[in-house]
Amino acid sequence: MDDQNKNLILATALSFVVILVWFVLFPPPEPTPAPETETTGQVIAEDTLATAPTPAQAPATGTAQVAATQTGLSEAPRVKIDTPRLTGSISLLGGRIDDLSLKDYRETRDPGSPIVTLLSPVGTPAAYYALYGWAPGAGLAPEDVPGANTEWAVQRGDTLGVGRPVTLVWRNDKGMTFRRELAIDDDYMFTVTQSVENGSDSSASLAPYGILARHGEPQEMKNFFILHEGVVSMADATLTETDYDDMTDFTVDAREGARAEVVQVSNNGWIGFTDHFWMSTLIPAPGSAFKSVAKYDERRDIYQTEAVLPTETVNSGQTVTVTTRLFAGAKEWETLRAYESAGIQNFIDSIDWGWFFFLTKPIFWLLHNLNQMIGNMGWSIIGLTLIIKALLFPLAFKSYVSMAKMKELQPQMEALKEKAGDDRQKMQQGMMELYKREKVNPAAGCLPILLQIPIFFSLYKVIFVTIELRQAPWFGPFQDLSAPDPTSIMNLFGLLPNAGPEPGSLMATVFIGILPLLLGISMWLQQKLNPAPSDPTQQMIFAWMPWVFMFMLGSFASGLVVYWIANNTITFTQQYLIMRSQGYKPDVFGNIKSGFNRKAKTEKK
Repeated sequence: MDDQNKNLILATALSFVVILVWFVLFPPPEPTPAPETETTGQVIAEDTLATAPTPAQAPATGTAQVAATQTGLSEAPRVKIDTPRLTGSISLLGGRIDDLSLKDYRETRDPGSPIVTLLSPVGTPAAYYALYGWAPGAGLAPEDVPGANTEWAVQRGDTLGVGRPVTLVWRNDKGMTFRRELAIDDDYMFTVTQSVENGSDSSASLAPYGILARHGEPQEMKNFFILHEGVVSMADATLTETDYDDMTDFTVDAREGARAEVVQVSNNGWIGFTDHFWMSTLIPAPGSAFKSVAKYDERRDIYQTEAVLPTETVNSGQTVTVTTRLFAGAKEWETLRAYESAGIQNFIDSIDWGWFFFLTKPIFWLLHNLNQMIGNMGWSIIGLTLIIKALLFPLAFKSYVSMAKMKELQPQMEALKEKAGDDRQKMQQGMMELYKREKVNPAAGCLPILLQIPIFFSLYKVIFVTIELRQAPWFGPFQDLSAPDPTSIMNLFGLLPNAGPEPGSLMATVFIGILPLLLGISMWLQQKLNPAPSDPTQQMIFAWMPWVFMFMLGSFASGLVVYWIANNTITFTQQYLIMRSQGYKPDVFGNIKSGFNRKAKTEKK
C-alpha cells in the first residue's frame, strides 16, 4: 500500500468517523409534542419575603383560568401595540406585556400561515410575558407597591407605537404615585421608564425590577443538542447559557422562594429567554449594577428571569425614575449588532455561535454580506464556498503538487519495495530518504480534507441556528435551505406534484433527494482522479464511502449539502488542473472504466 493511498484512506475515514459521531451525538430533533389543552395548578396570591425587597411572584395558571387565547386577552382592559414589525397588546392587569406577535415572520412558508406569536397572556396554554414593578423595602408593605395583579390606568396614549409612548399610572393609599411609560423603536426594543412620586409624609425604600416568566417549557422546543434553548445572560462580559433542564436542578434559594441562581452584575449585563429564532431579554441601562436571577418555581412550573435594580430611597416630596429596556423579537444579526453598537454589551452573542465561534462568526458575516449583494442564499452559499476554497488554495496547491510528485515517484517506490523484500524497516528508511531527496511530504494530501471538518461543522451551525437561513429560498423546490432536501425519488425529484417522504423518516433516508444524490456522485468523481488502490480492503472502502456519505447527509439541511457539492466540484477542478500542471494527467474516464471492468470480472468469477 503506497503512502498516498494511506493518507487518502486516513483522511476519508477520519471524516467518516467524525460525521458518524456527529450524527449519533446530535440526532435530528424529536417531533414537537401536541400542545396540552389544559394546565392544572393552584392560584397563588402574590407574596414578598419580608426579609428583603424581592419581586412579586408571577401569577400562576389555575384550572379555571385556562381558556382560549381570546379569553386570556379579554380578562382585563388592554392597550394596543402596533408598529411596523410588531402587533399585540398590553394588559392593564399588572401592566403586563403579554400579547406580542411578529409581523415579518410566519409559522410556515404558506402565505396564509399565522404570524409567529412570541408572548402570550396567562390563561393560554403557553403563557409567556414581561412584568415590571417595585419590590417593597423599609416603610412599605406588599400592597403598597404595584405587582402582578395591580390594575393600572392609562394616563396618556391609547396605542403603543413608534414615536407614540403610553403612560400607565397607579396610586396607593399612602399618597404615592407610580407611573410606567412604555416606548418602542422601529424593531423589537421596548423602553420601560418606571417612576415613583412620594406624596406621603415619610420616606420609603423600594427596588425596581423586571421579570420574564414562562409557564412550563416552550411547546416549540427543538430539543436538539447543537442548539441552546433556555436562559441566556450576560454579566460583566461573561456569557452564561442555562437549559430548562438545568434550572430544575438549581438549589432552593430561601430569599427567592424557589430554585434559583443569582448573579450580582456590577456594570453591564442582560438576562432573558432564547428560543431557536426568537428571544426576550431584560436589559438594565449600560453601566448599571443589578441582581440577575434565573429561577424555577417547581410548585407552579414557572420558569423566570429577573433583573432587580438597587434599592431606591424616596423621601417625602421626591420622585425617583429608573429606565430599563426589553428586547422581544427575532434574533436578526443586523438588528442585534445595531443594539450592541448602541451600548448593549455583547448582545450579538445571544445567537448560539457554539464552540467554533471563531469560525461561525466570520463565516456568517461573509455569508450575510454575500446574500446582501446576491439576494439569494443558495447562490451565496456557493459563493462562500468559492471564497473559502480561494483562501485555502495555497495549502491545496502544495497538497496537490505533492500528490502529483507522489505519482511520479511511483516507479521508484515500487523498486524500493522489491529491493527491500520483507524487510519493512529497510523499505521505510528508503522511502523517507526518497521523500527527503525529492522534497515530498506524504502527509500533505490529507490536510485540505482535515481542514474541511471544522469548516463543515461551523457552516452547519450557521445554517441551523441563524434566522437568516430560516425559510431561505434557492430555486425551484428548494424553498428552505435550513430544511432537508424536499425532493425524492418517490416524486421524481420534484417533477411530480406529490410531496416526498416526511423529513427525518426512514423513507426519507432511503428515497433520497436530488441534492444528496449529486453529493454522492461528486464524491465518487473526486475519487476517480486517482487509480483505485490494488488492496481489496482499500477498494471496498473507496467504493462504499461516497454512497454512505450520500445517505448520511441526506437528512441534513439542504444548504449544507449545497455547500458540500460545491466544495467537491471545486476541489475536483483544482486537483485536476494542478496535477496536470505538474506533468501528471489524471485519467478520470480510464479509472471509471477500470472500476466497471473489475466489477464485471468479479461477477464472472
